[in-house]
Amino acid sequence: MWVCQNLDSPTLNSFLSPRGRSPGGWFRGTFQRFRRSSTHAGDSSPSSIDGQYSPVEEEAPEIIPTYDELLDAQNLSEACQQLIDRENNLFQEVTEEESLDLLAEDRTALEKHLTETLQQSLSLSLEDVHNEAAVFALTTSLTSAVKAIQLEEEQALLRKQRRWKTPSSWKRLHDSSLRSLVERRMESPLVRPVSQAEQSSIQTDIHNMGRQLKVDLQFVVNVVKSCYPPESNICQLYASLYNQTFSARLRKIADFGLVDKDATFLLRWVNDYYPGIFQKPELSSEIDYTALGKLLPKELLESLEEQYLTKQKADLSDYMNQVLQLEERKWSSGEKAKIEDGCYTSPLAYDIIQGINGMVKAAEKVTGNRQKAQKITHQLPDLILKYKLSQSDFQVNKQISHVKASLCCVEQFRDVLLGKSHLFPQEVQEECLGLLMDIRKSAHACLLIPIHKILKPQYQNLGSSDWLKKNTFETLRKILEEELLKFRDVPHPGRQELIGRLHQEVTEKYVRRLLKGDVKLKDQEQQQRACNIVTQNADTLDMLFSKMGSKQDWLKEILIKIAEVLRLQDVPALQMHIASLGSAHPDLSEKQLSALLKLKTNLSKMNRKKIQTTLSDTLKETSAAGHARLFFSKIEIR
Repeated sequence: MWVCQNLDSPTLNSFLSPRGRSPGGWFRGTFQRFRRSSTHAGDSSPSSIDGQYSPVEEEAPEIIPTYDELLDAQNLSEACQQLIDRENNLFQEVTEEESLDLLAEDRTALEKHLTETLQQSLSLSLEDVHNEAAVFALTTSLTSAVKAIQLEEEQALLRKQRRWKTPSSWKRLHDSSLRSLVERRMESPLVRPVSQAEQSSIQTDIHNMGRQLKVDLQFVVNVVKSCYPPESNICQLYASLYNQTFSARLRKIADFGLVDKDATFLLRWVNDYYPGIFQKPELSSEIDYTALGKLLPKELLESLEEQYLTKQKADLSDYMNQVLQLEERKWSSGEKAKIEDGCYTSPLAYDIIQGINGMVKAAEKVTGNRQKAQKITHQLPDLILKYKLSQSDFQVNKQISHVKASLCCVEQFRDVLLGKSHLFPQEVQEECLGLLMDIRKSAHACLLIPIHKILKPQYQNLGSSDWLKKNTFETLRKILEEELLKFRDVPHPGRQELIGRLHQEVTEKYVRRLLKGDVKLKDQEQQQRACNIVTQNADTLDMLFSKMGSKQDWLKEILIKIAEVLRLQDVPALQMHIASLGSAHPDLSEKQLSALLKLKTNLSKMNRKKIQTTLSDTLKETSAAGHARLFFSKIEIR
């Protein structure tokens, strides 16, 4: 038998904030009493034996609470059990109409209390959440209500089996009560903190609803869940109700037509902040976010995203053009490029990269989609093309400091295009890299052509009789060393690529002059001497360029292999060496090999033909160049 709890114990009403109470004033210290005659409560007089009270009863008298007392004590599950017992008793006998009416009246009273209890499920203020007595009062009341609903659902199955008249479903009552509770709380959400000023009224509404949703779901997980059986999945139900309500209100806001700032804020909530709420460990373990559905329909979401991306694309394009125009004003005024750490540099690429990085990352959060966010960079190729045209002006006007600084920009752009490729669509990346390669080639040509002009007299001595008899290469080395020092103000790694480019071009000119055939090597002695000179020159070039930063050590190996062709006398040995050279450098042509072999005038035409055939056979067996570096294809033989 249930013993009535002390009616002076704390009740839920003691801890309710004003906003948590129903308009009719559900709680006033205890529940309002629904007066009834005691005829339906059963006989509550104590039992006696021979007219005397038993000693046990005197020590602990058993009290059977009335139906009204159960309601006042918020023990809704026991009240429900009394109703069910009365219902079962009534339908087992001929029942008076008055008793049925009274049962229906009491059921209505209990139903009212259930509704009000459910409506107070989230009623505790933020301050009372950590008040153990307040939480206990709430969970006790709500647990009893949930148990009452379970009992009624079980009774409903029994009615169906016995073909009794079935009253309204309390499960539907439960769900509709929670729905109206959620709607009411989202209509009057928590007021935003003062620190979030400077938001529009629309942004404030969205933020406050989102904050209310987050706080309430945390309360459901931490407090309300304990009042329900695990199989009820109550956290998911609340999440679904909040999702539906929030979605309906956001649709109304979006349909109203939003300025860019408000549209951006709405998208950020839908695609970033809102999913982030459910990623919190305390919620993610209880709520399946993927089952909730989208806050906005696809058509409306795409319209807002298009509005946002169009604005972002225009903003980024304007920003990049402003950065370029600022630099162009400096160039046109004749101002030299800025020097940092002893090297010419330009802020152009860095400023643009920072803008792109920030805006694409923000767009990805707002749209929730990386591919969509990348679209705002479609204007970058146009910007780099404009920069390329400006560089042509540098070269015409001999603004060498800006040409050197452009190599810094090229490297910075390339680094972000290759290292952070997720910021760009593939077609943008490829087009930009192609333009940057053109800018780099143009800058290299501008800086290197004057050096080749200075070295032209020295190039003409290569492969000549004087080259074979005298040490003419030393003059070329000294001039090269002096010119290379002028590149110390080129930023690294742009300087490394520039010097490597010069290293290859000087080596190409060396081989081209050698294959021109001005010198004739009549015997083994002259051929050995030529081999030694080429080997020494290869070492000298490699040492000089490596010291200045070149990484093109493979160029030395080409000269060494050419020197070896000059040294070898045995035809089979020459054939093996040429086969090795052709495999390593499949761009070596038979015409170039013929010119090299003709330097050895003691080699017969028939033997030259054999060796050329070896190269031909080797090239047929060798697959396409693949990763082989191109060298001989850049050397023309007339």
